[in-house]
Amino acid sequence: MSRLALVTGGTRGIGEAISVNLKEKGYQVVANYGGNDAAAQAFTERTGITALKFDVSDYDAVQSAVAQIESDFGDIDVLVNNAGITRDTTMHRMSFEQWDQVIQTNLASCFNTCKAVIEKMRQNGFGRIVNVGSVNGQAGQYGQVNYAAAKSGIHGFTKALALEGAGKGITVNAIAPGYVDTDMVRAVPEDVLKKIIATIPVGRLGNPNDIARSVLFLVSDDAGFITGSTLSINGGQHMY
Repeated sequence: MSRLALVTGGTRGIGEAISVNLKEKGYQVVANYGGNDAAAQAFTERTGITALKFDVSDYDAVQSAVAQIESDFGDIDVLVNNAGITRDTTMHRMSFEQWDQVIQTNLASCFNTCKAVIEKMRQNGFGRIVNVGSVNGQAGQYGQVNYAAAKSGIHGFTKALALEGAGKGITVNAIAPGYVDTDMVRAVPEDVLKKIIATIPVGRLGNPNDIARSVLFLVSDDAGFITGSTLSINGGQHMY
């Protein structure tokens, strides 16, 4: 029987690539999304992957959604915490709402989802959790105090949970993508984007499949001896 994977933020950009790559490798996939119903419907029609709407920053909504997934499909074997937002501005202009929205969606969501699946993974003696951090959580970025704090927090969260899960057959790892060719990155002004690409030694933005392939490896049986690690995928932009 194929393993069941939940990918948050799994219908667009990097998340879509992860969902599709997992399905192509034989996983049963449920892709979470937060708000764009039309995009999610198009994603399901295009890929055949179930898309389920819930707010990953809402603890109760996550617990309810995971219970629904378990009822409909079975226990979740693989969790990919990919959901994320940006609310970029400098600290002296940043509102508490801009800070809190990013922390809740990008970081607190990892607690919410892991809390919902960890007990079953412990009982089953198997689990694969991959948390999506960022190069900007490693190196920092101007105008992203909220985003960098959340993504940096993911890296510490990953290490601590990995220690708890190691004896129960659960691996917990993180990936730290650099700048990837997605709608979020393409929204950056063209002159700024050119400057960013100039700092990437390989000379290009990443492709969503560059990121998805790393997730495929980390959730595979071949990666069973890897836990608590962060894999940087940034074209050499930041060697951490």
